Amino acid sequence: MHVNFRTKKRFGQHFLVDQQIIDLITKHINAKSDDLIVEIGPGNGAITEPLAQSKPMMHLIEFDRELIPILQKKFASYANTKIHHEDALKFDYSLLGQKLRLVGNLPYNISTPLLFHLIKYRKNVTDQHFMLQKEVADRLTAKPGNKTFSKLTIMFGTFMNSEHLFDVPAAAFKPRPKVVSSVVRIIPKNDNQILVNDPIILEKIVTSAFTQRRKTLRNSLKGIISDKIMQELDINPNQRAEELPIPVWTKLANKLTE
Repeated sequence: MHVNFRTKKRFGQHFLVDQQIIDLITKHINAKSDDLIVEIGPGNGAITEPLAQSKPMMHLIEFDRELIPILQKKFASYANTKIHHEDALKFDYSLLGQKLRLVGNLPYNISTPLLFHLIKYRKNVTDQHFMLQKEVADRLTAKPGNKTFSKLTIMFGTFMNSEHLFDVPAAAFKPRPKVVSSVVRIIPKNDNQILVNDPIILEKIVTSAFTQRRKTLRNSLKGIISDKIMQELDINPNQRAEELPIPVWTKLANKLTE
């Protein structure tokens, strides 16, 4: 890292410094020379460098203007690396092509909205390997019946398959965050796996149910879905929101759009 660079709290910057963790992440990504890799928030290039050595085409999306010259200097000899001074939350990833492999140590303060922004580009994406706050990773990968199964699990899981790979302790970063992180692999679902007709309707019922998650579905969805409709779909109205798997939620939403 450049000696004069100071991380900025407002950008949620925590740079990875543990070489074993860096090696483990790059092993899971397993970059090839014909890959098209997009790294979101490369920071000081800790993950970028070992990936670039495999000679894929790499696009680095960095918002902090002070990091741009540092990255330009560090990767000046890499013809396969292009740096973009852009806001990852507004960037049009379709401009970079097809079969994108997205990677990054995502700032905690933008990780969830960024994940949802990236859903729009799922047809351009092969896979995603992201470092996230463990709490977010646990919700992405939660199973029905688990207390971490949430609105995020359903709304994101309708379009993406998420897999928890490993946890990363705070000591692996500089400065240290106050939380544990996790690395996840996310793979977009094929069109025939995306079963919801209207995501807005799905979000409406899921929001209502999880805002009152301690209540039964009969009560949390009162005025939206009747007991009769639930029973037609073999759903027990006495269950709670976190007990229903994602396909059942999409069935409920689709019933309302008929």
